[in-house]
Amino acid sequence: MLFCSTKNPSSPVPFRQALLAGLPSDGGLFVPQEIPVLKNSVIQNSRGKSFQKIAFVIARAFIDVREISDEVLQKIIAEAFDFPIPIHDLNGQTKVLELFHGPTLAFKDFAARFMARLVEYFLAKKNQKKTILVATSGDTGGAIGSAFSTLKNVSVVILFPQDGVSTVQKSQLTTLGSSVTAIEIRGSFDDCQSLVKSAFLDPEIQQSDQLMSANSINIGRIIPQIFYYAHASLAGSREEKTVFSVPSGNLGNFLGGVLAQKMGFPIHTMIASQNINHPFVDYLHTRNFTPMPSKMTISNAMDIGHPNNFYRLDHWIYSAKIDTKFMAGFFFSDDETKAEILRIWSNYKYLMCPHTAVGSLGLGAWKKANPDFSGTSIVVSTAHPAKFPETIEPIVHQTIPTPKNLAEILQKNPIQKNLSPDLNQLKNILLS
Repeated sequence: MLFCSTKNPSSPVPFRQALLAGLPSDGGLFVPQEIPVLKNSVIQNSRGKSFQKIAFVIARAFIDVREISDEVLQKIIAEAFDFPIPIHDLNGQTKVLELFHGPTLAFKDFAARFMARLVEYFLAKKNQKKTILVATSGDTGGAIGSAFSTLKNVSVVILFPQDGVSTVQKSQLTTLGSSVTAIEIRGSFDDCQSLVKSAFLDPEIQQSDQLMSANSINIGRIIPQIFYYAHASLAGSREEKTVFSVPSGNLGNFLGGVLAQKMGFPIHTMIASQNINHPFVDYLHTRNFTPMPSKMTISNAMDIGHPNNFYRLDHWIYSAKIDTKFMAGFFFSDDETKAEILRIWSNYKYLMCPHTAVGSLGLGAWKKANPDFSGTSIVVSTAHPAKFPETIEPIVHQTIPTPKNLAEILQKNPIQKNLSPDLNQLKNILLS
């Protein structure tokens, strides 16, 4: 499988090059030349198989065996996904796909841990060193920092918006050790994301050939997000198709489900559930994509007014490789999100983080519009509620127990830098 830029499909590169480059030099995004479609027999034979075996089938469809052998790829998958992936039955009609059981208690662990091991493998073969530059609106930075912090050939620089992450998330970003530099940017997540893009396109930084991205602009982040949609879609009967409601910000998680559906897995509808930062929901209704200044909400990881992965979707929609007919979108206010957290707790004694609650609202809105649907309905849960105690505890009037690994992090001394959203200041750090 070769990968090309959304801006120039005529110059494809191998997976290794796309992974380590992060962004094409033309400012586009890497996408596979073709979306692999699996035979129905392959998909049906995957029913009842472990998550790791399903992940291998998907990864092998994207990554050429000449780049990574079956044995190495299986080892990478086994090491990356060594934590449970439960599907919680909420009420007999709705299930919750709990993606927060990794080391940083967020769904970003799936992509970060898989990607880190791929990078480690490729860099070791060539004895290269890289600096990971990543922008985070919540959980990405902690997951990337955790996954990469122990690698010998990698250092990490994390940009996060001032007052734009939770207290727990900030502790996860700023206590990762000497190989991880956390930088609080005096601005929004969009400012952080813009700085990352500008750094990758800067000629002086490009010349150093040391920089790579671990945001979802990197194709290495997208592929592993297909795995859990495929796995969950096969949990029902052969006749059933699944509706997924996905808390959506930068659209990488949503895109994983879209690609799983395109590959042939039994997915009926992908719902993009957004907060008041909702340019993609607007696009689904109007077919006009208009980025907006991001606004702060209690579901902070989705406070993104200009989602990068829209351009991957647009590339495939424009070329008619993906149809929007199986997509839906809804957006909700903070008040609605708080009410949903309380409703789920009151009715089912189940705690949802603010992002997951937005996903639950989206599924409810879709079901109201589609009352005859009888397949499997799944809310994609993106983070452990203990990461947002300051938001959730006043709503449910309950103290959320702090998991042991979070408690240990909160006892550490944070170390961070503070910068304005200025490329020259960032360059001084990256090139020092």
